[in-house]
Amino acid sequence: MERALVLGGGGVTGVAWELGLLAGLAERGVALSGADLVVGTSAGSVVGAQVCSGAPVEQLYEAQLAPPTSEVAARLGWSVLARLAWAGGRTRDAARARARIGAMAVAARTPSEASRRAVIEARLLAREWPQRLRVTAVDAASGEFVVFDGDSGVSLVDAVGASCAVPGVWPPVTIGARRFVDGGMRSAVNADLAAGARRVVVLAPTTAAFGPMPRLSAQVAQLRADGARVAVVAPDAAARAAIGRNVLDPARRAGAARAGRAQAAVVVDEVAALWA
Repeated sequence: MERALVLGGGGVTGVAWELGLLAGLAERGVALSGADLVVGTSAGSVVGAQVCSGAPVEQLYEAQLAPPTSEVAARLGWSVLARLAWAGGRTRDAARARARIGAMAVAARTPSEASRRAVIEARLLAREWPQRLRVTAVDAASGEFVVFDGDSGVSLVDAVGASCAVPGVWPPVTIGARRFVDGGMRSAVNADLAAGARRVVVLAPTTAAFGPMPRLSAQVAQLRADGARVAVVAPDAAARAAIGRNVLDPARRAGAARAGRAQAAVVVDEVAALWA
C-alpha cells in the first residue's frame, strides 16, 4: 500500500477544518482524497465517508459554509470532560478504561438514537461502503476497540454514528446486540491503523489524550520506525481561534472551514513533498 490518509476526531468544527484543509490542498494540486486507505475517527469518519463518496472536495467544503440547519448544537463542557477523565483515567488497563467510559455513556441522559441517526444521515452523501475506508469505534460494554469496514456487515450510517458517539453528549449506537461509542475513546486519531502504508498524512484537529490512551506522537514514531514517511497537520493558531473552545458548536463550522483552507497554503509544500 502506497498512501494513507488518517482523519482524526474533533467535533463538528473538526469536520469543517479537515474539509477546508483538503479543499485548500486540492486547489494547490495535492489531492489527499485519492489515498489508497482512509482511516476515520469520530469527525474524521464523517470526512472519510464524504471524500470516499466521489463528491468533489470543493463541493464538500462549500457545504460547510452554508447554514448548519441539519446539525444540533451541543457542548463538550468541563463537566463532560471531567467525567471522561474520571472514568478513563483511574486504570492503566486501556480496555478497562474504555469500558468505564462506555458505562458512563450508557447511563448519561442524551438525545434519542433516532434523532442522532438523522443528523448522521444528513452528513453522508452516499450509503455504500467505500472499500478503502476504515471507521473506528469502541464497544461500550467491553471497551473493545473495533474497526468497521465494508466487510463488517454494518451500515455506513451506523458505523459513522458509532464513531461519532461522544460519551455523555450523544447516545451510544446500537448495532445488533452491542452498543458503541466514539472511536476517539481509544485514540483521538488512531494513526497506527495506517501501518503498512509507505506515505501517511495525518489530519488531527485534536491530539488530546488522557489515562492509558496511546499518544499520537508514539503512533507516528512507530509508523516512521516501520519505514513510513509521515506528515502530521494540526490546527494552527488562526484555526484554533476559529474553532473556539466548543468543538460541537455548529455556528463555528464555517469559520473553521475557512481557517483550514487558509492553513493549506502554509503546509502545502510539506504535504506535497511527501504525497507526490
